[in-house]
Amino acid sequence: MPARIAIHAALPLVLLGLAIAAFVTTQPLSLLGVSPPPIERLTVERTVLDGQGIALKVRAGGSDPVEIAQVQVDGAYWSFEQRPPGPIARSEAVWIDIPYHWVEDSTHHVTVVTSNGVTFGHTIEVAEATPEVTGGQVAGYGLLGLYVGVLPVALGMLFYPALKRSGRRGFEFALALTLGLLAFLLVDTLEAGLEMAGRSAPIFQGQMLVWMAGLFTFLALVVVGRRRGGPPEGAALAWFVALGIGLHNLGEGLAIGSAFAAGAGALGAFLVIGFTIHNLTEGVGIAAPMVQERVPRAVWAGLVALAGLPAVAGTWIGAYAFAPHWSALFLGIGAGAILQVLVEVGAFLRRKAGEHGATGLSGTSLGGFAAGIAVMYTTAFLVHV
Repeated sequence: MPARIAIHAALPLVLLGLAIAAFVTTQPLSLLGVSPPPIERLTVERTVLDGQGIALKVRAGGSDPVEIAQVQVDGAYWSFEQRPPGPIARSEAVWIDIPYHWVEDSTHHVTVVTSNGVTFGHTIEVAEATPEVTGGQVAGYGLLGLYVGVLPVALGMLFYPALKRSGRRGFEFALALTLGLLAFLLVDTLEAGLEMAGRSAPIFQGQMLVWMAGLFTFLALVVVGRRRGGPPEGAALAWFVALGIGLHNLGEGLAIGSAFAAGAGALGAFLVIGFTIHNLTEGVGIAAPMVQERVPRAVWAGLVALAGLPAVAGTWIGAYAFAPHWSALFLGIGAGAILQVLVEVGAFLRRKAGEHGATGLSGTSLGGFAAGIAVMYTTAFLVHV
């Protein structure tokens, strides 16, 4: 019986393969006098600037292999070396090494010309040496991640005593505040993910990657969160909030690390301070679901690590191994996690309000939600330059 099922399942696939082979072999489009031109696509995924010159990682995504014939830098043709050499097959990535003496803090324009005369342009906005993997550099980027991820989350959690003493309305306000900041983070993460999708090679279908990763993550976390039959509450809910914020901070770290590595973080100290202030509210959102519980110190430490340390990993990946399609995937996962937490915190708020005969749609909750969005939006002025 299983063998018969396998045969029936395989038959349509075999026939499809034969049909495609027949189409390619007979070329029926020739009967129409149609000779479709080759479609060539090249996407620059990474730029490395060092003492040897400029190196570009490019990926092909067209219908036919791409053969690089010439390279221009700032309008002049330059010699280059391709690693590995030869035509670039669909989805394959290669490195192009150009022995060009780039100028620090200057803008350079690189144009890749294929054997068919198709050109692909790439602009290096601010030329800065790509960071090398040294102990000092790794420590520096790690410290940057601690400042923008771990520090603000830990400081935000210090609002816990004030939240604990604020009474029922204060608790309702804090939960609604969490909903507001999560709503802002959801939109911000999706926006960043779709932006990265636009910079990735078309073959990866970046926008679909963001949406599908987000949907799958949301459903998976709902299943995990309710595997015991009910929605998470208290410390369990705080762990999910920390997870969602941590995945957002991973994407934030990717953006910061890649920006600093490319020289776009010229306002370094200003940006670090801005991100620290901007992320302060995240700690409040993690602490809010636990104001009616006694929380061990180990739980606090774990929550800070889960929410903040991904920013450290993000800065390292962004600085040393950045790729737009991977960033789009991570940000899609982060968006799905934040959406799941948003749903669970909203349900938690309604249940707690129902215990006192309310619906959760009160002036206090509306004010808290608006305050969460307003705080995140206002502090975002410090990090958008």
